[in-house]
Amino acid sequence: MPVAIAIDGPAGAGKSTIAKTAAKELNFIYVDTGALYRTVGLAATRKGVEAIPSKEVDELLKNIRVELTFNDENQQVVLLDGEDVSELIRTPEASMMASAISAVPAVREYLLDLQRNIAKRNNVIMDGRDIGTVVLPDAKIKIFLYAEPEDRAKRRYDELIAKGMDVNYEDILKDVKQRDYNDSHRDIAPLKPAKDSIMVNTTGNTLEQSVQLLIKIMKENM
Repeated sequence: MPVAIAIDGPAGAGKSTIAKTAAKELNFIYVDTGALYRTVGLAATRKGVEAIPSKEVDELLKNIRVELTFNDENQQVVLLDGEDVSELIRTPEASMMASAISAVPAVREYLLDLQRNIAKRNNVIMDGRDIGTVVLPDAKIKIFLYAEPEDRAKRRYDELIAKGMDVNYEDILKDVKQRDYNDSHRDIAPLKPAKDSIMVNTTGNTLEQSVQLLIKIMKENM
């Protein structure tokens, strides 16, 4: 029977990078569910659709195709109507739109089966905001990964600067705090630890320290 590991936590806690590295070491498939919401958010932005429950959102969902595929190295590739949008969905603007669009019940329902079906067929490490509480409530291991907002903003700033993007730290910190508020106060599947989550604080850790800590926890609880 496939093993599912759920990693939840706020934006910028390092979930994606850490989960991706751990999945490679454990030979699991890594599923970045946030990428799915970013992709729907990108589609909404392109179509000029507001991220609120509406007939426009319902129509949008009927007319787009969001897919997760994996390359030869088991790395996730996100497709929107056949277009690889894996890089386009990584901007701060896409992050904010993802937070807004994820609060729309129809969007969450649209993506739920896709996420669960992947876990039914594969050993997965899946990260997001509500994996342990809603998407995979029966996951073998549930981890809630977090870090202080300033720490997360600095990581994001360094990452974007390394990609050659013109960004401002204070703007990113403001976005991180706003997204934390949005994610934890939404009516549908708010960000919170599952009751049986293992709480992991990565504030001040290097990436390597965080990766090794999580792999240790996973192996001990497998």
